[in-house]
Amino acid sequence: MYLLLTISIFFVGEAMGAVKKQDTTLEKATFAGGCFWCMEPPYEELSGVKNVVAGYMGGTGENPTYKDYAEKDYIETVQVTYNPQIVSYNTLLDVFWRNVDPTDAGGQFVDRGRQYRSAIFYHNEDQKEKAIASKDKLEQSKRFPVPIVTDILPASTFWKAEEYHQDYAKTNPIRYKYYRYRSGRDQFLNKYWNNKKTNSNPNNPINKKYSKPSDKELRKKLTPLQYKVTQQDGTEPAFSNKYNDNKSTGIYVDIVSGEPLFSSKEKFKSGTGWPSFWKPLEPNNILEKEDRGWFTTRIEVRSKHANSHLGHVFKDGPPPTGLRYCINSAALRFVPVTDLEKEGYSQYLPLFKKTGT
Repeated sequence: MYLLLTISIFFVGEAMGAVKKQDTTLEKATFAGGCFWCMEPPYEELSGVKNVVAGYMGGTGENPTYKDYAEKDYIETVQVTYNPQIVSYNTLLDVFWRNVDPTDAGGQFVDRGRQYRSAIFYHNEDQKEKAIASKDKLEQSKRFPVPIVTDILPASTFWKAEEYHQDYAKTNPIRYKYYRYRSGRDQFLNKYWNNKKTNSNPNNPINKKYSKPSDKELRKKLTPLQYKVTQQDGTEPAFSNKYNDNKSTGIYVDIVSGEPLFSSKEKFKSGTGWPSFWKPLEPNNILEKEDRGWFTTRIEVRSKHANSHLGHVFKDGPPPTGLRYCINSAALRFVPVTDLEKEGYSQYLPLFKKTGT
């Protein structure tokens, strides 16, 4: 009995030691790539990353806040806690380079100033050597037409940013999406990092060209209500509109440009009197902007290519997004699944074949 008890204690002790040892294998990496809201998601998606925190590093003085960190010469950063046995530091560096403009010494994209410049903060000599090597490799690749100016600096005290900055992309998805698109970050990353073979496919809906006719042509093409809604930010009557009760299978495109916007697969009955969708068919064709009219603040939804006013998006929709895109029928044209190929939207046929429709 004594022997069994001793053996049990031994194995329990070994197990506890293993857990403790595993915890000590976690390491930290710190990166500055402009707005820290945009730098959290790429690392949070990686297997082996335990935590990503937004904060400030590299300045002088203690306890920097969002109000004074720039004055103290701090930089917006994200600190990544990761398991090097699962994800390497070189992988973290690769993710960093693919999410910043390393040629801009004056900030990042729409955000200007030293507090937004790109930097890699190394925590030990190994990280320093790998950071320098990766920067040299990128420079030699000639991917960018101008020199790489990203700083490689020793890590100093990391100050966690205010709670409302943490996981901003998750807690404020609409505002984050609007900011991210308007910042110019994705446009730059698409230009220098996207797979050109994939993007050169003319059948890819992202590459199809949609345009807005002249105002004279629009007045001939659109009904007075369609013109008022799309061109003058109008709102059609609730319930007595074309697609509120439409249950047919197909997609909804912009009445002006024809760009794909929504699908019947994501349409739901909201009871509000207007067509409602819980997500767009093509998010890249949807723009969101703050609307302060009618004595309240709402998020307006517009089409990318035609800049048509479509409606608004609210946070009272069904799972999985929790969003309700409330759209005017007058801003839409419905293309039934039977006409997708004939009208040049054949790329969406597989979407409906999966459900047997």
